[in-house]
Amino acid sequence: MTPDDPRLSDYIGLTDAARRLKLEPEKGFFIAESLQVVQRAAAAGYPVRSILIAENREIPEGLPDGPLYRASYDVLEAVTGFHVHRGILASFGRLPVREAAEVLAGAERILVLEDINNHTNLGAVFRSAAGLGMDAVLLNPTCCDPLYRRSVRVSMGEVFALPYAYLEPFPAGIEQVRAAGFRVLAMTPAGRDLAEVEVHGRTALLLGAEGPGLTEEAMAASDVRVGLPMQRGVDSLNIAAAAAVGCWVVGRRAGAR
Repeated sequence: MTPDDPRLSDYIGLTDAARRLKLEPEKGFFIAESLQVVQRAAAAGYPVRSILIAENREIPEGLPDGPLYRASYDVLEAVTGFHVHRGILASFGRLPVREAAEVLAGAERILVLEDINNHTNLGAVFRSAAGLGMDAVLLNPTCCDPLYRRSVRVSMGEVFALPYAYLEPFPAGIEQVRAAGFRVLAMTPAGRDLAEVEVHGRTALLLGAEGPGLTEEAMAASDVRVGLPMQRGVDSLNIAAAAAVGCWVVGRRAGAR
C-alpha cells in the first residue's frame, strides 16, 4: 500500500488533534490502537470499519472480522504522523450515545465529570472507575471525547466497558441525578474528609477539571462537599489520582465487588 491509498483515509494525520477531534465525531468513527484495545472495542459491539497492521507482523489470533490492510512501517508513519510501534490500528464505527436516564437506571455508583478536557486524564479516570467499583460515568457537555485515541489507549479500552452519557443541561442536570436517588458528593480540597463521610446507597462522585476544579454552581447542586486531606503543603492531586482515590473509597465503603 502507498500513503495516498484511499482505503487508509480514516488513519490520516492521527497526531493532528484539532482535525481528529472534529473529523471523527462528524464522520461517526474512532481509532483504536493495540490488539487488546481493538479486541475490547469489538467485544463491546462497535462495528469494525477496517484494521491496519504492519506488514512484518503476523496476524494475531483473536483479531475481529473486518477489512484488513497491511502496510510497511514507513507507510504507517507517513499516513498517521507517528511511528506505530504497537503495529495494529483499527477504525470502528460509533454507537449511539446513551441517554443519562438510561445510565442512571442501571447504576448504583457513578462519576459525574465537569470540564475534563485532557484526554489522558479522562482515559485514566475511566480506567480507575471501571477497576474500583463504579458503574457508569456522566459527562458534562464540555468534557472531551472519551473515544479519542489517547483516551481509549490510556483507559486500556475501559471506555468501551463502562456505560457513559452526557448530562445536559449542566449543572442543572445534577438535579436529575439526585432525583434518581443518588447522593451527590462533590470533591473539592475544602471539603470534608471523604473517608469520614458515610457512603451508602446510590452515590455519585462529582469531580472537576485539573486546576480550576468544580465550579461553584456544580458544588452548590451537590449534597455534600468532600475532599482528600493533603500534607506537606500540597493543595490537591491530579484529577486522575483524585478520582482513583475517590472511586476506591466510595466503592469499598459501598461494598463494591
